[in-house]
Amino acid sequence: MPVFPNPAPSSAVTRFLAAPAACLFAGCMVVGTDYTDPSAITPDTWHQSLAADLHSGSSSLESWWTRFNDPTLNRLVDTARSSNRDIAIAAERVTEAKAARGIARSQLFPSLDFGGGVSRNRSSENTGSSLAAGKTTDFWSTGLDAGWEADLFGGVRRSVEAADASAEGVEEVYRDTLVSLLAEVAYNYIQVRTLEERIRIAETNIKNQQESVGLTQDRLDAGIVPELDVSQASSNLANTKAVVPSLRNQRSIAVNRLATLIGRYPSAAESMLGKSKGIPVPSRSAGIGIPADLLRARPDIRAAERNLAAQTALIGVAEADLYPRFTLAGTFQLQALDAENLLESRSRNYSFGPSFRWNIFSAGRIQSQIAIEESRTKQAYYAYQNAVLKGVEEVENSLASVANERERLAALNDAVEASAKTVSLVTDNYREGLIDFQNVLDAQRTIFANEDSRAVSQGQIAVAYVSLYKALGGGTRMRPPKVASQDKS
Repeated sequence: MPVFPNPAPSSAVTRFLAAPAACLFAGCMVVGTDYTDPSAITPDTWHQSLAADLHSGSSSLESWWTRFNDPTLNRLVDTARSSNRDIAIAAERVTEAKAARGIARSQLFPSLDFGGGVSRNRSSENTGSSLAAGKTTDFWSTGLDAGWEADLFGGVRRSVEAADASAEGVEEVYRDTLVSLLAEVAYNYIQVRTLEERIRIAETNIKNQQESVGLTQDRLDAGIVPELDVSQASSNLANTKAVVPSLRNQRSIAVNRLATLIGRYPSAAESMLGKSKGIPVPSRSAGIGIPADLLRARPDIRAAERNLAAQTALIGVAEADLYPRFTLAGTFQLQALDAENLLESRSRNYSFGPSFRWNIFSAGRIQSQIAIEESRTKQAYYAYQNAVLKGVEEVENSLASVANERERLAALNDAVEASAKTVSLVTDNYREGLIDFQNVLDAQRTIFANEDSRAVSQGQIAVAYVSLYKALGGGTRMRPPKVASQDKS
């Protein structure tokens, strides 16, 4: 194979490249503003007082759902992480962002294209007396095209910086989606167990009220009480029975929602739930840290910070248009009319040389674009500050919910105990004919309402803990799951 000599650049080309090259190796300016972490002032302590099992020590909430000591909840969380479609979408967006970062980085390096072609040409016989008229020729070519834009003023480097920060921000969005998913699974699971407890309470009261109907009927048959007592007892029983279908419907809705969250159909979710084990409540002491810890714990705050970093870099990308662009381009081809001659040194054809382009007048377009990016950066900064405020707000709300709902539950426990005693007393007094049946009705309605409210309160406490763990950013350092391409369940 013949050897082709390297084309030597002319002295003019060398002089043209000398100044940019010297600037490049000496370390030129980088347009835009270097990014620094934003300052966010947070309170030193939480405003809301902490519950007995919470303290301000270092938080460790990576697997907060295990604090509920419920194996079913643990299985549901694991299934949701591997099968939920929103998580799959968020994970693919991370892949997309990383690929976009690769595109941005590729602009720092030369591009090289290789190609070739062959064509057959025939000259017209009716265009003159050329010796080539009417002849057919083949044309063969192959070669390389190369180009490189010297990033003398840092515009490309700023675009890479923006792409890096954007990719990191998308990863934080994935983690934020994961936090929301885990909390949503826990919410719906707690709702299912709470509704099951409420149904159990209703059925127990139905059984007790059926006994009351029988008691009034016996006393009516004995001529001791009027028929009104029987009708009142029957009405009370029917009203309690009417509550159960509504609760079952709410449970079905919660199970269906839970099935979607774990990427399964309702029948599969129902089988995973199994027999009710009561309302789960966390039993171990947990540290929640201090407000400043939210800046590194909550993924939405980290995502807002990364968006600010990306937007800051885009100011430099816009400013780069104020300066000239230096490009080094070249082509090297082999061209011949016969394929057998294509690889000969005489077939070579090349061009090589630098060029520059400078937009010296744009009617204010570049300056306007810079102003746009600066405004967007301020917006991103305010969004970051707002994310910090929102995080503190959500934690404070959850702490207040835990404390106040616990106080409410303590009062409801006393109310249930007192109403149970009342039912026993009024029933005995009614059997002895000391009071009318209205007192029994009131007592039965009261205990049913108190027991149902207590079950709701127990569920609300569990939900408040889930909200707290979510607000603290728990469970965010987990790796993206491997999502199955098909699901037969």
